[in-house]
Amino acid sequence: LSFSLMQDCIQLNQYKLKSEIGKGSYGVVKLAYNEDDDKYYAMKVLSKKKLMKQCGFPRRPPPRGPKAAQGEQPKILGPLERVYQEIAILKKLDHVNIVKLVEVLDDPAEDNLYMVFELMRKGPVMEVPTDEPLSEERARLYFRDVILGIEYLHYQKIIHRDIKPSNLLLGDDGHVKIADFGVSNQFEGSDALLSSTAGTPAFMAPPETLSDTRKSFSGKALDLWAMGVTLYCFVFGKASCPFIDENILALHNKIRTKPVEFPERPEISEELRTLILRMLDKNPDTRITLSEIKVRADTGQARPWLFSGERDQWVTQGGADLLPLEEEHCSAVEVTEEDIQNSVKFVPSLSAVILVRAMLRKRSFSNPFECPSRREERSMSAPGSLLMWPWCALSLVQAQEIRNTLFSLCWGFVALPAPFKTAPLAQVTL
Repeated sequence: LSFSLMQDCIQLNQYKLKSEIGKGSYGVVKLAYNEDDDKYYAMKVLSKKKLMKQCGFPRRPPPRGPKAAQGEQPKILGPLERVYQEIAILKKLDHVNIVKLVEVLDDPAEDNLYMVFELMRKGPVMEVPTDEPLSEERARLYFRDVILGIEYLHYQKIIHRDIKPSNLLLGDDGHVKIADFGVSNQFEGSDALLSSTAGTPAFMAPPETLSDTRKSFSGKALDLWAMGVTLYCFVFGKASCPFIDENILALHNKIRTKPVEFPERPEISEELRTLILRMLDKNPDTRITLSEIKVRADTGQARPWLFSGERDQWVTQGGADLLPLEEEHCSAVEVTEEDIQNSVKFVPSLSAVILVRAMLRKRSFSNPFECPSRREERSMSAPGSLLMWPWCALSLVQAQEIRNTLFSLCWGFVALPAPFKTAPLAQVTL
């Protein structure tokens, strides 16, 4: 990690952080330039404390793979280890309709975690509300991508919990990719049984709006509801969500009790109207499922009371435009202990880099900011926390960070006392 006063930008390993391109409740997103491959990425800066407190991160211990199948007893994970497990799983997700997580950088001395994603230059599929809703055919094509992305996540036992237009990004090839797993849940078995509230209020399903959190509800059904609200937004635009209210309690009440109403304009097909109503069924037990949305007209898999024939199958155009079967685009992700250990790359803290820079300028291994005999000559450009650090009181971690930085700069071994010769190398740019 380094800080350039001339360019007023922060550099993390090979990444130069530039302008802010997004912001949410869980952090900011920066445009990042990778000097190694000459490409731009989206870097999400998150708080590790928030992640460790967040109930959405994994509760099941590793590994997920052959060892787990052999009945190996997993170890109990700490809060930060659970975050690393989540990262290891997200890094292995590989699907055309999921935004790719490239790597994660961690500064052990700071609260920030830096997640590097592929850059989706075209941004969200649409802004809500908007005066320019999608055509029904464009909405159908985008929605097919969402279906495949969610089916892949559910296959990996992940509930997204925040599907909405702003989390659906458009790729250069015109396909939609699902982003932002900030409130996602992982589960065991066939479905997640959730009891907590998460996500965006206007896209929450009826069970999430209840004050009684002792009752659990289906995770998959939550994603289907949010997909229904999203599809409504696609085609009605200005009307935005089917349930709107500035008061959160009133909004929750509308979601639980008010029937779905459709604007007179624009007109939509009866097939699409039926699908939206089935996705916004307030009863999760009778709400349509992904497999039912994808059902083929010639298989007879649909419930007889659900479909009356081919004309009702809006997504597949009555079977003329079929979606791939689950086994054709989904394969299980396996995460091992080694994957978890290698889920993040560690970078030295900014404070260590500033110390090293000053040490190199002084050509000395003494702390230039705290030497009593030269106190008046010290550089006041250093952070206050550094000015208060006695060199002799440096912790082992701080000393290791400084050793790593010097090692990287000099391309050779730095002669520090034995306890400081164990830290791994870190790529640093000054």
